[in-house]
Amino acid sequence: MDFFDVIYKRRSIRKYKNKPVEWEKVKKIIDSARVAPSARHRQPWRYIVITDPEMKERVYKSAREQKFILEAPVLIACVGYPADYVCTNGNIAHQVDIGIAGEHIALSATALGLGSCWVAAFQQREMKEILNVPEDAHIVALFTIGYPDEEPKPKTRKSLDEITVENDWTGEVPKWIK
Repeated sequence: MDFFDVIYKRRSIRKYKNKPVEWEKVKKIIDSARVAPSARHRQPWRYIVITDPEMKERVYKSAREQKFILEAPVLIACVGYPADYVCTNGNIAHQVDIGIAGEHIALSATALGLGSCWVAAFQQREMKEILNVPEDAHIVALFTIGYPDEEPKPKTRKSLDEITVENDWTGEVPKWIK
């Protein structure tokens, strides 16, 4: 699949087939996140792969009991640590870094014929206890991974001329967009 096809095809999947995901695919997804860029090349991440039904049940309860979390064969918790580096512009580095790596996860899953969904609706303290994550780390996201059992239609997106200006916030829409 062409790279841009993967980008345009990716959807948040919330319904999964009852079919296990091959470990080679899980490994490839994690490896794609591993090579994502990070601030000062700190690589401030750890990925917790969750497949145990009892663990998934506990994660599900901490994540607002969203049913698709139980249905997905694989969950990946993306943890940033240490959670102490702030970029010059004020961004918390591990959150940006995990954001980039998380998109690698979502796009890799799509390229491999799998579905994924970024989940941020969970109780941080409770989830840290469930996953034995240390206090100086931060769970940025959970991903559900599995074979899609739905094909969501594309969402309406803003046009390029609604989101792009030249040179500064008040700039004109570039001629090359029109």
